[in-house]
Amino acid sequence: LTRENRILTKIGIAQIAKTRKPGLKSLVFVSGLMGRQIESSHVIYILAPRINAVGRLGDASIAIRLLTTRDEKVAAEIARKLEEENRRRKSIDEETLNQALARLDEDVVLAEDRAIVLSSEGWHQGVIGIVASRLVEKHHLPTVMIAVDNGVGKGSARSIPGFHLCEALKECEDTLLRYGGHKYAAGLLIDPEQIPAFTEKFKRVSQKMMDEEAFVRKTYIDAELELNQINNELLDALEAFSPYGPQNTQPIFMTRGCEVVGMPMKVGRNHLRMRVRKGDTSIDTIGFGLGDYAEPLQLDNSPIDVVYAAQYNVWNGKKRIQLHTKDVRFSSDSLNSGHILAGAAISG
Repeated sequence: LTRENRILTKIGIAQIAKTRKPGLKSLVFVSGLMGRQIESSHVIYILAPRINAVGRLGDASIAIRLLTTRDEKVAAEIARKLEEENRRRKSIDEETLNQALARLDEDVVLAEDRAIVLSSEGWHQGVIGIVASRLVEKHHLPTVMIAVDNGVGKGSARSIPGFHLCEALKECEDTLLRYGGHKYAAGLLIDPEQIPAFTEKFKRVSQKMMDEEAFVRKTYIDAELELNQINNELLDALEAFSPYGPQNTQPIFMTRGCEVVGMPMKVGRNHLRMRVRKGDTSIDTIGFGLGDYAEPLQLDNSPIDVVYAAQYNVWNGKKRIQLHTKDVRFSSDSLNSGHILAGAAISG
């Protein structure tokens, strides 16, 4: 998202909110975004998944019909169908993720293995890539998920920084029928009988290709701020650099020695909601996928260092400042840069 790509994306996102195209307008409506300012995150996490859902689970041509129809009734009907399929996709995602997490205890030694390879009959090929990404986020290890169906294994692989996935698969090609992709994502075809051999070889290759430092999750911080520096003027300036994405990432800040106000809560699908205060300033925060932090934060009221992106949260027409939490550690642990809540390192 640099140069002309960023310009076209910024103008295009602005057009979505005021589109007259029946299909896109219906999609915005069923997604709960009607009347709201559309941002890049809405496209990535709300609109695009609904378009992709039908392709993952069945017939992608339905999404094409939505985007090309000029009939508002047809558009509304298809948009509702996409909403239903996306709910079904989420349910399959969740079920597959839970099964994969259960299999981790049997098939992977997280303290020793430098990669995750899981396979099963009955997994839906359309969602295993999403689940692989979730496992990478959780465990910070290269991950391969293989769905076995009718005597053929179809796999989706996801990587971490510093590990070239396609080069690793090339080292394992004698165990594969076919593979392809790039540095961070790939697909493969495999004979189920070769899965054990592939698993062992892929783990050895991962061990060989990366040093220990690569397996430490890092959060890179652009600047340290005090909470009283986070105001509308700052957020408006940051907004001028949006939309954010590859090569134009959202700035990440850190504030040390914050007090947690009230009770940190685990909400939704494992998200962390809390309010932090330093001095006379207190701000609400939300941390997606950080729900496991709630319990240790509840048990220990020590000051914390918070890593976050500062942004507006618009709800019911009201705009307020909110911190999108990326990482948390107790301030007392800052001398060794450790992260006692989740094992990650905070790096400046």
